[in-house]
Amino acid sequence: MPQIAAADLRRFAQELLTAGGFAPEDAGQTADLLVWANLRGVESHGVLRIPRYVEMLETGILVSGGAIETVSQRGSVCLLDGGKCPGAVGMNAAAAKAAVLAREQGLGWCAVRRISHAGAIGYFTSALAGQGLIGLAVTASKPLMNYFGARGEALSTNPISIAVPVPEGDPIVLDMSTAAVALGKIMAARESGRAIPEGWGVDDEGKGTTDPAHVAALLPMAGAKGSGLSLMIEILASVLTGNPVIGPVLAGTKKGGFNGLVLAIDPAAFGDPAAFLQNVGQLVMQIHALPPVPGAKAVLLPGERGGMTARNRMAVGIPLAEGTAANLAVLATRLGVAIPYAH
Repeated sequence: MPQIAAADLRRFAQELLTAGGFAPEDAGQTADLLVWANLRGVESHGVLRIPRYVEMLETGILVSGGAIETVSQRGSVCLLDGGKCPGAVGMNAAAAKAAVLAREQGLGWCAVRRISHAGAIGYFTSALAGQGLIGLAVTASKPLMNYFGARGEALSTNPISIAVPVPEGDPIVLDMSTAAVALGKIMAARESGRAIPEGWGVDDEGKGTTDPAHVAALLPMAGAKGSGLSLMIEILASVLTGNPVIGPVLAGTKKGGFNGLVLAIDPAAFGDPAAFLQNVGQLVMQIHALPPVPGAKAVLLPGERGGMTARNRMAVGIPLAEGTAANLAVLATRLGVAIPYAH
């Protein structure tokens, strides 16, 4: 696969988005989010999304350059309206507001409704952990996966991320889909020409498939647990904020939509933050000290593999699947954007 320097890929991503109609500031925030995912080896949420994001702007699903409005605020709870803004922009605004409220009141809960696809949400919780806060984020969107025990698409793959600061180094970052796999991984497999494992998705007849081109619906993570968690995220991020998605889509009165929610917690609200970090550090050390199973080199914490991948890719470059590179080249040619050198 061709490899490209992280700085070059980030610049290319911003130029493509800007040429595609994104406001410059929105393009920059979106490019940062996408390349962050590529650096960490999460190609499913990286620059392969750019052609779709441009298409979403062209068709009015996404609006760039608008203002994010504060709908309401009460104590440590705030609701924003993104006006169909890029997901990176809306979630960054929610994370920033949640951080301010957490510093003031110990906890900040900021929901942002009417945004677009928000990518790898570990990006937002990692930013909060970098400020010494605990971050939790979820996003909700249209039906993409089965409800356990039912046929057809009924719920979204609604992801959840939690990030915790550590005394030294990268934070602990859990970032997971409520489906067996994120839809982006199906897209990445399709662009790479790879088969997918059993248990990821079903075809239009409800039968399991290993062909990413034949996936009609994703399967929930851990059966009923995954669909139950996705349902609750829809209630917290969509229904509670006055912008329900799943109910209206299943009723045939709405096509879709995106919402997000960010929770920031200041450890100082619970006691000495230094003691908290010390105890987190002890927990990290004890997990790392666990004996690995045969074939495993080390026991890793959530997000640790991604951090190691990011450091390596910063040094040697980011690989792009041939399908992704080809799609970006087609878009760049259409928009008149110079294609960076890859090696």
